[in-house]
Amino acid sequence: MFVFKAAVVGAGTMGGEIAQVIAGAGIPVALKDVDQGALDAGLARARKVSETQAGRLVERDRLTQEGAAEQVAETLGRITATLDAAALGDADLVIEAVPERLELKQQVFAELDAATPGRAVLASNTSGLSITEIADATERPDQVVGFHCFWPPATMRLVEVVEGDETSPETLQTALTFAQAIRKTAIRCAECPGFVVNRILLATATEMWRHQEETGASVEDVDAEVERLGFVPMGPFRLADLTGLDTTVHVAQDLRDAYGDERFGVHAQMAELVGRGDLGRKSGRGFYAYD
Repeated sequence: MFVFKAAVVGAGTMGGEIAQVIAGAGIPVALKDVDQGALDAGLARARKVSETQAGRLVERDRLTQEGAAEQVAETLGRITATLDAAALGDADLVIEAVPERLELKQQVFAELDAATPGRAVLASNTSGLSITEIADATERPDQVVGFHCFWPPATMRLVEVVEGDETSPETLQTALTFAQAIRKTAIRCAECPGFVVNRILLATATEMWRHQEETGASVEDVDAEVERLGFVPMGPFRLADLTGLDTTVHVAQDLRDAYGDERFGVHAQMAELVGRGDLGRKSGRGFYAYD
């Protein structure tokens, strides 16, 4: 099935930017949230990303200032912000992007099951929760799939397309085709804790976290040394701030519980920061301070 119209539910850290990516690829998209403030923030994020992308094209002499303004207006014009689930009634594919709590996602999927057409594919942006358990909240588990984008979605090309126990081949193909339509590179993976990328990333990050705790080296020094070596483009603590410390701790805990504490662990200071509400860039402070 080709996706003529999409929807994103949850206009938070990921949702607004995922909607911008879809709109930027020429596909109309509804952005839904239950809070007007969150919707406004999501739209502001979409505008900022669109303006940044257009500005870069101007700098490269690939667009005029007038053309850039027109491109931004066209992209934002494809995004419809709504508080009403009825606006999802003509969506072919819906991406859920609410916080990483299974009970919340199941509640959202039950609502989506009732609000969307029977043909619609329901996708979750979860970074590690069970697609099968999320799908259990619907009457169409064969049409539920994981569609895990990485932060920031506007620049990260990778998407994990995750199969639940009952995900049908048709649903899987729709998700893979949609990823290509929005200019993403999709990898297909089976359902397991951490999927593919986080199992690799967190195993590496755990060793860096342990080195910092065992040696007493500063967070800044560890990040600087990792970046200097060129092993990854961003140090582990700066990356955690960017991704969201709450999300990072949640994924780390799940992987530790699934695979054991020899392979995975939770950084103690990171957990303390989350307990204080310092969640990284999105809250203005984490390991580093942000404007």
